Amino acid sequence: MRILVIEDERKIASFIQRGLKEEHYAVDIATDGEKGLFLAETNTYNLIVMDIMLPGKDGIFICRELRKKGVKVPILMLTARDALEDKVSGLDSGADDYMTKPFAFEEFLARVRSLLRRGSQQVAHLLKVSDLEFNQLTHRVRRGEVDIVLSSKEYALLEFLLLHQDQVVTRTMISEQVWNEAFDSFTNVIDVHIKHLRDKIDKNFTPVLIHTVRGSGYILSEDGQ
Repeated sequence: MRILVIEDERKIASFIQRGLKEEHYAVDIATDGEKGLFLAETNTYNLIVMDIMLPGKDGIFICRELRKKGVKVPILMLTARDALEDKVSGLDSGADDYMTKPFAFEEFLARVRSLLRRGSQQVAHLLKVSDLEFNQLTHRVRRGEVDIVLSSKEYALLEFLLLHQDQVVTRTMISEQVWNEAFDSFTNVIDVHIKHLRDKIDKNFTPVLIHTVRGSGYILSEDGQ
C-alpha cells in the first residue's frame, strides 16, 4: 500500500518513512503544503499522514481541498497542536483521525492499520494473477501453497507491477512510484531488484509472470502479452 507523508520537519518525515518502509509500505514524502497537495491530487494513495502547520498551504486547507474535490483517501493528522479546538478543526476539515506529537510509533502504526482497513472496505485488497496472491493488508505473498518472503523494496515493486497487471511499465514509472523522485533511472538498480523478484516468485513456478519488454520496460502477466 502507498502512503503520502506531508511533514516539513525532515527528521520526523525521515523517521516515519523508515518505520513505514520496514512495515512494507511504499512511502512518498512532501515537505511543504503545495507539493503535498499536488501529490495527493495527482497520485493514488491508500492513506495520507499530514501535519497541520506546513509552509505554503496548511494541513487544514489541504484536507478541505481534497474533500471538496471528492478525494476519499483516509487522512491522519499528525501535529504538535493538542488543544481541543485544533482537534475539532482538523476533524471537521475532513480528517479521519488526529494524533499529537510526540507519539509512540507502535500507536501510530496501529492507527495507520486501522485507517487502511477502513479505507479498504470499498476497494479490493487481495491482488491475484495466476496462482500468485498478494494481500495488501496482511502483507502476505503466496505462490500456490508457498509463502514468499520479500524485502521492503521487492514488496513495493511487486505491488506496483500487480496494480498495473497486463500493462507495460517503464523504468521511469517504476523509479517514480517505487523509488523516490531523486532516483537515477539509468542505473541497474531496478534490473537487480527485478531479478531478485523473479528468483522468488517465478523460479521453479509455472507460468512465468514477470516479462521483459525490450526497449520499453516490464509487464506482469500470465501470458506475457
